[in-house]
Amino acid sequence: MIRIDAHHHLWVLSRRALPWMDGAWADPIHRTWTEDDLLPHLDAHGIDATVVVQASHSTGETRELLALKERSAHVAAVVGWADLTAPGGPRLPTGLAGVRHQTEGLDDPAWLSRADVRHGLARLAEAGLVYDLLVTPRELPSAVETVRALPELEFVLDHAAKPRIAVGEWEPWAGLLDQLAALPNVSCKLSGLVTEADWETWTQTEALPYARHVLDAFGPERVLFGSDWPVCTLAATYDEVAALADEATADLTQDERAAVFGGNAARVYGITDA
Repeated sequence: MIRIDAHHHLWVLSRRALPWMDGAWADPIHRTWTEDDLLPHLDAHGIDATVVVQASHSTGETRELLALKERSAHVAAVVGWADLTAPGGPRLPTGLAGVRHQTEGLDDPAWLSRADVRHGLARLAEAGLVYDLLVTPRELPSAVETVRALPELEFVLDHAAKPRIAVGEWEPWAGLLDQLAALPNVSCKLSGLVTEADWETWTQTEALPYARHVLDAFGPERVLFGSDWPVCTLAATYDEVAALADEATADLTQDERAAVFGGNAARVYGITDA
């Protein structure tokens, strides 16, 4: 069975700034990261293919990631950016698997519920694309409403909606995640949890209840492993992220683990070769 890292980033800072790196906290990752930096980790963990995800609200970045996919032996799908609110709908370049907008931190926690955004999301469904949800517990209610309102669109929740692990917060995250998981047109990435814990002191024991709740809520048939590299390196190595996912899935069957670590991503993002 194919093994897929369903969520990582690559960026070249000399081409464009990334405004979300807005403080000293980002200094360890505030540099260029290329596929060459990632390859040793993929080799070490037997990863056959990856899904690269936008880091910039930039059509230029999306074009560059699509060009990389054409020449890469590992990048098999691109989740890029498109302006969902553009008059007439978003412009969607050939080769995209999905679209993402960095919804977290917007002034409007109900941005996804806006009529113009919903119109753009409907166009993604018409084009057969996926929409990656980047939200926190603050935006989860709007995400639930949006997924329910667009049953024809396939959604993927990034980073399990970023539970506040560092402060031990469980609700409202867990209950809202259950509401989202009750909708059949959404899957969830087992990714990004380490950077929601305390970067200096986190342990598997602290993060595992959140990872296991993701698996309980969505079931192993709708959970996708993703490293969130290189952002994950703020708190953990690639090895530690993989080890957390391995432990969270330890009680699954071999077929269920194969789905989480590749099969589900292949289905959702249309990856047919690697």
